[in-house]
Amino acid sequence: MPPAADRVSGEKRETQSCTGDEYIVKIRSLTILAHLPVPVDQSLIKELAKTAQTIKGRYEEAGYQVQTVRLATDFLATIERAQRPQDTVSLAKDLEAICAEVGFQYVSVGTAGTATLPYVSEMLGATQSLFATCQIAVPSTHQIAGPTLRTAAKIIKEISHVDGGFGNLRFAVLANVPPGVPFFPAAYWDRPFPAVAIATESADLAMSIARDASDLSQAHRDLTSLITQHGQRLEAIGLSATRSSEMKFLGIDFSLAPFPTPSVSIGGALEMLSGVPIGGPGTLTAAATLTDAIQQAGFPHVGFCGLMLPVLEDSVLAQRSAEGSLRLYDLLQTSAVCGTGLDTVPLPGDLREATIQSILYDVAALSLRLSKPLTARLMPLPGKQPGDPVDFGFEYFAPGGVLTLEDSPTHANTSISFLKMDALMLQPYHRPHEKSCSDSGSNNDTNV
Repeated sequence: MPPAADRVSGEKRETQSCTGDEYIVKIRSLTILAHLPVPVDQSLIKELAKTAQTIKGRYEEAGYQVQTVRLATDFLATIERAQRPQDTVSLAKDLEAICAEVGFQYVSVGTAGTATLPYVSEMLGATQSLFATCQIAVPSTHQIAGPTLRTAAKIIKEISHVDGGFGNLRFAVLANVPPGVPFFPAAYWDRPFPAVAIATESADLAMSIARDASDLSQAHRDLTSLITQHGQRLEAIGLSATRSSEMKFLGIDFSLAPFPTPSVSIGGALEMLSGVPIGGPGTLTAAATLTDAIQQAGFPHVGFCGLMLPVLEDSVLAQRSAEGSLRLYDLLQTSAVCGTGLDTVPLPGDLREATIQSILYDVAALSLRLSKPLTARLMPLPGKQPGDPVDFGFEYFAPGGVLTLEDSPTHANTSISFLKMDALMLQPYHRPHEKSCSDSGSNNDTNV
């Protein structure tokens, strides 16, 4: 099976990519974003692929390694609008076949709604290159959708039996994630016009900065400068390549995505900056510094533009999971100041569905209160217990270990109230207005 993670395809991985004076940044994905009708319009997909190859050629001429070309769509939403949810699996298989013929290596069918969500497990089991998501906290509503969340937890358990747990690489639960993210599996689109966005593989930038910086302030300055340089170059090529087409250049997601080698590890960069194993004191400060450096850089931002902490895709994170020192809530805590949430997290195979629901509620609550996009790509592994080794024999994963997670039998009690909610509204955090003594309307000095 070809890689289903945010990784390169079966092509030979090159070790260098042009970034001006140095060879570091790679284009993880050139992602085309487009609305697709139902039934599948083969001519439209061919035209999108042709444009994608033209843009890819321009980046390659400039010296960049483009690892994958992908298509992100609103296909599941279109199926729902056409009132054809029962055809979800067959339509998805048709889409996969057509996209494979024209050169799209991976395809996102977008976010599933109430009607198509029950078909996601079967669809992913019947395909190899399709990705799907569901949104449990929709942008602008400030609400956690309880029924969708509960169904998502059920799907995670179902998909855990696809390819020994590998199937959950292609399903993510989204919270507050807007359209236009170029990274998979979070990518989807809901606009009438086509667009293109760039996702980078650039954790080695953070590694090089962390290695050379004398302190966090210098690391922040140097990383901001370096990302600005690379981002503006990527932007110039993208704008030039799309100028004569109807395709809109949306921007760049310069998240510091890793690759499972020590030189391209965001976990390694965080540990160099903090001086402690990830999750220890100083981790949040290091993560916040790197994330702020990205967000201060001058380029057209799209997607997450933060840190990614995918456990099995990062050699240091995977090593810490194997050692038993990395915990799921270390990752979620770090997500409060940086990246994408919980990603490729190996979990016990007998994890209760109610516990998965609780984890998803925590991700959604953090997302809404902080007004930031977060995702959960959880991987319960059948037959695996906390501390067991994890090795898929997959060149784009590092060997790791199943994380220990409190899974109290109490969670089997369906009377837990918040697991039964239809909706929970959480407003973004803000400071309450402070009232001075003079505002209180009292001249009594004894007021406390």
